Amino acid sequence: MQQNIRVRFAPSPTGHLHIGGFRTALFNYLFARHHNGIYVLRIEDTDLERSKQEYVDSIMATFSWSGIVSDEPVVIQSAYIDEHKALVNRLLQEGKAYRCYCTQEEVIFRYQKTHDTTDLFVKYDGMCRSLVDPIDKPYAVRFAIPEEIESVVFNDCIRGEVSIGVDQLDDFIIARSDGTPMYNFVVVADDARMQITHVIRGEEHIINTPKQILLYQAFGYAVPQFAHIPLILDKKGNKLSKRDAATSIVEYIEAGYLPDAFINYFARLGWSHGDQEIFSREELIAYFSLDNVGKKGAIFDQDKLDWINGVYMRAMSAALLCAYIERWIDIDFKQKTAVWQIDTVYQLIDLYKERVKTVKELANVIIAVAHAPVSINPSDIATHVSQETVVQLHNLIKMLEQMTDFTVDIIKEQIKQWCKVHGLALVAIAQPVRIALVGTISSPGIFDLLAIIGKQESIKRLQLLIAQVNKTS
Repeated sequence: MQQNIRVRFAPSPTGHLHIGGFRTALFNYLFARHHNGIYVLRIEDTDLERSKQEYVDSIMATFSWSGIVSDEPVVIQSAYIDEHKALVNRLLQEGKAYRCYCTQEEVIFRYQKTHDTTDLFVKYDGMCRSLVDPIDKPYAVRFAIPEEIESVVFNDCIRGEVSIGVDQLDDFIIARSDGTPMYNFVVVADDARMQITHVIRGEEHIINTPKQILLYQAFGYAVPQFAHIPLILDKKGNKLSKRDAATSIVEYIEAGYLPDAFINYFARLGWSHGDQEIFSREELIAYFSLDNVGKKGAIFDQDKLDWINGVYMRAMSAALLCAYIERWIDIDFKQKTAVWQIDTVYQLIDLYKERVKTVKELANVIIAVAHAPVSINPSDIATHVSQETVVQLHNLIKMLEQMTDFTVDIIKEQIKQWCKVHGLALVAIAQPVRIALVGTISSPGIFDLLAIIGKQESIKRLQLLIAQVNKTS
């Protein structure tokens, strides 16, 4: 009978969720969904000094945004501290752990003295391992690595067989002198209680795996399967830093990246399915396999993320994009664009979503277009608006005032005919009109803009540009 697959993602609430953690959560989620298994979120908050509720809230909001939600109630690690302490005592009673009265300074001093080194990364020498009677002083608890074991071997679902000699380990601490259990210990206790079958995490945790396997074996727990996914790297192959990309998911949400685009991009960051680039969430679940996760670091590419986000924006309806803007980008978006009916806002969304990279850019440009330009780049005026242009704009306004049908096709026909009559190239008038309508020469076609902004408002903005030119000339 096939074992029911259970996986977990276990962030520490000591900061906002970063992109490496998000990808790890995503791989766990897709793996569970692919196998009809269970995905659980566990908040590892036992570092009481650094853990903060604001980061718990931030992590939960991030997963709400992405739709990667826990199949069971979220597990809060600190709720099981009494159970953790009882398990530490169990190992002490069974002789599989021992009290260590050595301070860190004493351990370092002895190691440096016997090894003739100033290295601060030292191995414990086992000084307290043979003590029988308790000493009346504070102590940590160390795990006693079985002497008969030479190496810890496990089959990584991504990397194949991994063997780590115990000579690279020491009798590691499982509980601090204040009684609080250490990371490697509580992870094993929690994963065993939660019946986790596969531990999918970043490759930086490989060093923890042999310690955790030894603890599983000491308790007689079933050892889960491990899969260590590669790091996310910059374009030079170095570990990604904040200089290369925003690392907090909150920053990407605020910048206007869509959750499905984000999931699509990060699923492909280290995993592949042929040459396919764009995946629906259903396709990702159907195709995802650890067999197709690479062993090498995955290169982060901001341009590709922007491209994928653009693909998803263009595929969304204006109504959905408007709702998304209000929910995640600007709660006052409708109020800021209240000069128009909602259908006009939708028209602008459809017009501009082809030209921007993020939903925030989309929101900002539409809010800007909702009002006459406050300021116009003087260099644009100097380049595209001469006194002769002002005369042409006056004539254009007269023609627009006479129009009774202000639709895109009619506007296009009338302006092209007007240019022909006056011997003008369309571009000669198009750039000044763009500057008047939206304050920049970078915009969609002027026919669409004129129709959406409307006859009276368009004429008003053309007159404001003329006034500004006359004032500065």
